[in-house]
Amino acid sequence: MFSTAFLDIPALAGASGTVRLPGSKSISNRVLLLAALASGTTTVHDLLDSDDTRVMLDALRALGCGIDAAGNTLRITGIGGQLKSNGPLLPLFLGNAGTAMRPLTAALSLLGGDFELSGVPRMHERPIGDLVDALTQLGCRIDYLGNPGYPPLRIRPVDQGALVLDAPIRVRGDVSSQFLTALLLALPLAAGSAAPTLGTDVSSLPPEGAAPPRGGPSAGRDIVIEVVGELISKPYIEITLNLLARFGIAVRREGWERFTIPAGGRYSSPGDIHVEADASSASYFIALGAIATGASGQDSIRIEGVGADSIQGDIRFIEAARQMGAQVDSGPNWLDVRRGAWPLKAIDLDANHIPDAAMTLAVMALYADGPSTLRNIASWRVKETDRIDAMANELRKLGATVESGPDFIRVHPLERSRWQAASIRTYDDHRVAMCFSLAAFNPAGLPVRILEPHCVAKTFPDYFETLFSVAEAPEVPVICIDGPTASGKGTLAAEVARLLGYHYLDSGSLYRVTGLAMRRAGLSAEPQHEAQIAALAAALPLHFTEGKVLLAGEDVSDEIRTEAAGMDASRVSTLPAVREALLALQQRFRQLPGLVADGRDMGTVIFPDAALKVFLTASAAQRAERRHKQLISKGISTTLDSLRSDLEARDARDSSRSVAPLKPAQDARHLDNSQLSIEQSIDQVLNWWQERQPFKPA
Repeated sequence: MFSTAFLDIPALAGASGTVRLPGSKSISNRVLLLAALASGTTTVHDLLDSDDTRVMLDALRALGCGIDAAGNTLRITGIGGQLKSNGPLLPLFLGNAGTAMRPLTAALSLLGGDFELSGVPRMHERPIGDLVDALTQLGCRIDYLGNPGYPPLRIRPVDQGALVLDAPIRVRGDVSSQFLTALLLALPLAAGSAAPTLGTDVSSLPPEGAAPPRGGPSAGRDIVIEVVGELISKPYIEITLNLLARFGIAVRREGWERFTIPAGGRYSSPGDIHVEADASSASYFIALGAIATGASGQDSIRIEGVGADSIQGDIRFIEAARQMGAQVDSGPNWLDVRRGAWPLKAIDLDANHIPDAAMTLAVMALYADGPSTLRNIASWRVKETDRIDAMANELRKLGATVESGPDFIRVHPLERSRWQAASIRTYDDHRVAMCFSLAAFNPAGLPVRILEPHCVAKTFPDYFETLFSVAEAPEVPVICIDGPTASGKGTLAAEVARLLGYHYLDSGSLYRVTGLAMRRAGLSAEPQHEAQIAALAAALPLHFTEGKVLLAGEDVSDEIRTEAAGMDASRVSTLPAVREALLALQQRFRQLPGLVADGRDMGTVIFPDAALKVFLTASAAQRAERRHKQLISKGISTTLDSLRSDLEARDARDSSRSVAPLKPAQDARHLDNSQLSIEQSIDQVLNWWQERQPFKPA
C-alpha cells in the first residue's frame, strides 16, 4: 500500500494480464457479524483485509468472540446471540465503516449491553437517524452524543422481554439500504428467542400450549419490517438475504416493501464460507479493459475471484460497461474484458442498483462519444464523502464539463487538446482515488497525481500495486543519483524513493553482493576470473525488502557494508563482463510508478533518459567524518585520517579508471551537501523534481 502524501501516476497506455481481487467488503462485514452472532465456529475464507473489516473484527473481539486468523482465513467462535456478560460501558471505534456502524447499532441495541459507538469525523456526518427511529419503535434505548440523527451513539441495556414486536417495524429505504440490512441482520436476535438459547432458564418459559404474553420476543411470532418509500440499492439487500439464508434465517419478502423474519429463527453456522472477490473493485479493472489497448502481446484483462453469477449487485456494472462498448466474457469465478467500441458509447443510466460501481462510469464517460448521465444516485451524497460533488469537482480539474444536481451527474467527454494534468483530491474516499487512476490513460499522455492514496486501504489496500502489475507506460520516470563514496547518495536516494512511492535501486549493493559472492566462491577480481564472476552476477538470487538486502534469503545488509566489501565492489565494477551482466538486472528495476536509482553510471549508461539526474558531492574531509560516525556506531574501530586517505585514494581510482569512471552526466544537477543536512538535501532534490511536473495546485 502507498502511504505517501501523493502518488504520481505517469501517462499509461496499454494494459493486459490477470488480476486477483480482494474479498468483498459488503460480504466480509456481513459474514463477520453473522458468524459472531451464531452458535458454533465458522471458518471464513478469502476475507477482505482492510480498514473496514479490521474495525469490525476489533469490535467483535471486544464483544467476546473468539477469532483466530491465518492469512485471509479466520475461525470465528460466535457468542450464540448472547453477550458473555453485561459489564461496564464498552466504547467501540468503527472508523468510517458504514457496514460496521449500522449493523452493529442494530445488533447491540438488542443484545442488552451498554455501548458507545463512534467513528472518524466523516462518520459523524453520515445519517443514522432512520435506523435509530426504527429501533426505538421496538423499545431500544439509544441516545445521540452529538448531532441528532448522526453518530456517535450511546446504546443502553434493554430488557428483551419489553420489546414491542407485535406491529410492523417501519424504516425508510430511500436514504441508505444499510438501515434495512442492519435490521434484517439483527432482528433474528429477537425472533429466535422464542426457543431456549444459551443461558436461558427453561423453567421460566410458559408451559406448552399456554397463551404467549403480548409483546416481547418470547411471543414466538414473526417479525415484520415495512419499508417506507422507494428502497434504493436493492442488490445489497439481496446480498443480505442470501447470507442470512446461509446462516439459517430464511427471510420472506413481499416485493421490496415487506420483509418477514420467521419466529424461532436461529443463527446457525454454515461451518465454512467463502467470501467472493469484490464486485465494486472489479469495476475499475472492467473499465481498464474497456479503455486500454492490449499490451505485451495480450489483448485483455482477466479478473479472477468473481464471475457474472456473483451474488453482489455491483456485478451488474458489466451491463453498463457493455452498453459503453466493452467486450466482457465470463465464467465460473472469472471475467475477461477487452476494448470494443472506441470511443466508448455515451450512456444515460439509472444507477440506483450499482451505487458504488457507478462512480467508475463517471470517469469512463471522459472517453465516450457524447455526454453521459448517471441518475438516481442521491445516496452518493451520504457516503464516505459527498460523492456527487467530489466527482464533479475533480472531473473539472481534468478539463471536463460537468453538470450535477441532487441525484444526478452528467459528464461531457474530453478531446485530446482539452485534457489537463491534475492533482486529484480524494476526500479520504477510497473509490474516488481508484476511479481517477483511470484518467492516466488519457490520449494527451498526461500524468495524474492522486493525493492521499492510502485511503484505498478501506477496501483495496493493494489497488495501485495491482493496477501497475497489468498497466504499461510509454515512459516510467526515473531519478538518478550519483556521487563519490560516502557522499550520502544511498540515504538520499532511499528517502526520495520512499516519499514519492517509487521503487529504489541501490546499484552499489549489486556490486557489493557480487563481490561477496565472489569471495564465497573463492574467486578474486582478476581478469582470469572475470567470466566466472559475471556468471555469478547474472544469477544473483537477490531481493531488497524493508531496507534489507537478501542474498538467497540471507540478510547480508551488514556484511556488504564493511570497508572490505566496498573495496571488493570497486574492483569487480571494473570488470566489463560483470557490468554487462548487471546491466539488464538494473534496468528491470524500472517499474511503475517510478524509480530512484543511485550509483555509478546510472544516468549515463543504465538510464540515460532519466528525467532528473543529481550528482551529489561533499569534501573528502566531510565524507570521512560521516563515515567515521557511521562505523563507530556499529562498533567498528577506525580513524578519521585513515578513512580520509582511503576515500581520496578511491576517488582517484574511480575517476581515472577506463570503465565507468566517476563523473557526472552532462545534464546532471550538482548538489554539494557538505554544509547541508540530509533533510535539506532531500528537499532540494524533491524541489527539482516538482519543477518538472505539470500539476496545478489541488
